[in-house]
Amino acid sequence: MPGVKDLKIKIFADGANVTEMKKVYSEGIVKGFTTNPTLMKKDGVTDYVAFAKDVLSEIKDMPISFEVFTDDFESMERQATEIGSWGDNVFIKIPITNTKGEPSYELIKKLSDKGMKLNVTAILTVEQVENVSKSINPDTPVIISLFAGRIADTGRDPVPYVMRSLEILKDNKNAELLWASSREVLNIIQAEQCGCQIITVTNNLIEKLSMLDKDLKELSLDTVKMFYNDASSAGYSF
Repeated sequence: MPGVKDLKIKIFADGANVTEMKKVYSEGIVKGFTTNPTLMKKDGVTDYVAFAKDVLSEIKDMPISFEVFTDDFESMERQATEIGSWGDNVFIKIPITNTKGEPSYELIKKLSDKGMKLNVTAILTVEQVENVSKSINPDTPVIISLFAGRIADTGRDPVPYVMRSLEILKDNKNAELLWASSREVLNIIQAEQCGCQIITVTNNLIEKLSMLDKDLKELSLDTVKMFYNDASSAGYSF
């Protein structure tokens, strides 16, 4: 099993904690960043623009995705234009549909034809990947975020979905497939073996990257020590 430095896949940090984002950036662990309104709310972000400008003041040379948050396509286009103006390294996250289930393919095409770098998000079906592939301008960089973790949450193996998506996108040199909603370190290896260009990982998974290729016998001993130390510190006896 490869170590972190041996991986070809680009690891993007998924979160909205400015301090943590700047920390992993300075450590050189990741190749990019993604955010979304749910993560921003969780981390207490109250001013979207101030948050973005704070992050971008330091992280200027790695791709960062910021998401639109309205529900009609006209407003999405307005927000996309604003977000895209924040920096050359900014990708605009566009959801695959609005909350009514109306697909955003026309908006994706319009923005992509304007040369705006997109991250099309919340994709869970091969049909959605096919339609996005038909909508994007091949001369414009785009990230296709397939939510493999959410597919797995339904009891389905996400790997066939990933492989089929990569086949669909293979002729577009400016399109990168992103394995989204990772649940465990194993997902990084799975995404690497499939041929995904990018995977997003949360900070708790970043902390576990040191376990890649760790000796299992050593890990077994560490686990026993953890159980023993926790029992001792709890003062259990009988």
